[in-house]
Amino acid sequence: MPMSPMLATPGDQVPTGPDWVHEVKWDGMRVLADVHDGRLWLTSRNGNDVTAAYPELAPVAQLYDDVLLDAEIVVFDDGVPSFAALAERMHVRSAGKALTLSRTRPVTLMVFDLLRLFGTDLTGQPWQARRELLERLELAGPRWQVPPTYADGEELFAATAEQGLEGVVSKRRGSGYAVGRRSPDWVKVAHRHLVSAVVGGWRPETDSTSRLGAVLVGVPDADGLHFVGRVGSGLAGRAGAMLGRILGDLDAPVSPFADPVPREDAVGAHWVRPQVVIDVRTLGRSGGGRLRQPSYVGIRPDLTVADVRADRDA
Repeated sequence: MPMSPMLATPGDQVPTGPDWVHEVKWDGMRVLADVHDGRLWLTSRNGNDVTAAYPELAPVAQLYDDVLLDAEIVVFDDGVPSFAALAERMHVRSAGKALTLSRTRPVTLMVFDLLRLFGTDLTGQPWQARRELLERLELAGPRWQVPPTYADGEELFAATAEQGLEGVVSKRRGSGYAVGRRSPDWVKVAHRHLVSAVVGGWRPETDSTSRLGAVLVGVPDADGLHFVGRVGSGLAGRAGAMLGRILGDLDAPVSPFADPVPREDAVGAHWVRPQVVIDVRTLGRSGGGRLRQPSYVGIRPDLTVADVRADRDA
């Protein structure tokens, strides 16, 4: 059973003081990169083996005999991480297509933690000790790097806003690595809320019966899937076409939402089994709980409905 990564707690304010260190929050896909027996295995947050999708990272296996790294897979577009661009890579299962995309749309492995080295488990060591060891490994290559850390979180937060980056992750210097748990020792603060939601239905474009015009999304809890809005922005072109093909195989006879969907949203809707998780950027929630000005970012095959519920309960 693959190890599950430590998760950060969402926050509204960047922590301050000498006990904290700060990193850029990358807009990518979290993975554990496990090297042993001369091979690299990449495991997503929900335990899926995604190694085959990223052949350009295979040379990482030649760097050290035994190492386990916590990292983010990122695609840069004009110097800025683009989750939409990464989404093109996340669904690839064909080795030939993955190799082609590795040349035209290459990823970068942003390594930020060291969990095992030469057979020694480091998760019980404080972050500061793990980081010092990680930096000594000198992991600087054509498609992998160890991004810097910063002492001033507020300054980094302002700089990431100016550069169009997602936000900041702050980590307590003395904290161990809480395997598979969300911990207050890591705090993530985003500039514009990024929400993971579950698709429960879709509506076609005006004057079309098949082209995706909007999706109806919800967030799950113990009582079921609760409707939080209709997302249409960002679905033009290939992004919408890819999502539409996936939803086309999930038709359901009735709404999967636990609460009634407003008539203005439900008219013409095609209901689907609630299995697909997407990321949505939003300005927050309205008084009625709906997402404000939501825009589609991409599909999250690395997340399950249970993951979204866990995030919401955190």
